[in-house]
Amino acid sequence: MVVEDNGEGDEKGSNGSGFSSKGKTLDSSSWRERGASTCLTNFHRDLMAGAVMGGVVHTIVAPIERAKLLLQTQESNVAILSGPHKRFKGMIDCIARTVREEGILSLWRGNGSSVIRYYPSVALNFSLKDLYRSILRSEGGQFFSGPSANFVAGSAAGCTTLVIIYPLDIAHTRLAADLGRTGTRQFRGISHFLSTIYKKEGLQGIYRGLPASLHGMIVHRGLYFGGFDTVKEMMSEESKPDVALWKRWVAAQAVTTSAGLISYPLDTVRRRMMMQSGMEQPMYKTTLDCWRKIYRTEGFSSFYRGALSNIFRSTGAAAVLVLYDEVKKFMNWTGL
Repeated sequence: MVVEDNGEGDEKGSNGSGFSSKGKTLDSSSWRERGASTCLTNFHRDLMAGAVMGGVVHTIVAPIERAKLLLQTQESNVAILSGPHKRFKGMIDCIARTVREEGILSLWRGNGSSVIRYYPSVALNFSLKDLYRSILRSEGGQFFSGPSANFVAGSAAGCTTLVIIYPLDIAHTRLAADLGRTGTRQFRGISHFLSTIYKKEGLQGIYRGLPASLHGMIVHRGLYFGGFDTVKEMMSEESKPDVALWKRWVAAQAVTTSAGLISYPLDTVRRRMMMQSGMEQPMYKTTLDCWRKIYRTEGFSSFYRGALSNIFRSTGAAAVLVLYDEVKKFMNWTGL
């Protein structure tokens, strides 16, 4: 089989027959050695590209992210259920009351843990996605090809990353959902949250909600990464390989919004399960029990509480998809 490196880490036959124009072939061992070397080189490049642009974009949309989490978790938030805080009516009410009661900087509460989480999360998600996809499409596409490879690679990358950074993920959720001014909040920061929960419940408390989170990650990351890569490949086939930036952004926005809406009920359940860490009397026994109780006591619409905020937030996620490709191009051009 003959392979050509197209500059993006994908190897392909030059004429589909396994022979180059000069009639030379590469044996199986040479293909594997070259493929492994290319995968590792691209992995390091993709890891850096993901880290470069992740934190800035996430910081910009942090206020919308906090509003979304407050709306999503208010029915399991102790500060609302048994505290002095009233329920939020919607995104505008949430942001306005938060600024009035806690100050404008409180809109970025939990962003420190979010950025710490986001750098390794974005870097690992993007780099592992490309690595898994190249592995799935190896050996002449015997395993997966096309959209299926993109979906599986995205899901696998999301799940792998989540297990690694989950303590930071749950810390971000709990800090963002922590209401009140300094001195009245439940947690003072990342280390205080992690140490408090660890003393009460051990690692089980820190990883509370992981199964529900993995369910959501399979769907969301599969659609988010797999959908964008598939649409991008389709656009490249229909026109010139270098698709215009605005076209890629429109595709990214459509994919991000769709992935977010389809997987949103799964995200709501995982956030509710996270809120149980440290509770003396948990509201939900299992993930299935959480689904059942939310539906019976709050109705189906509660699964989509905060979804409007998530649509606005998806603009940032779409920008990440497009900027990732641009950063990779820059790194290729500069030889990084």
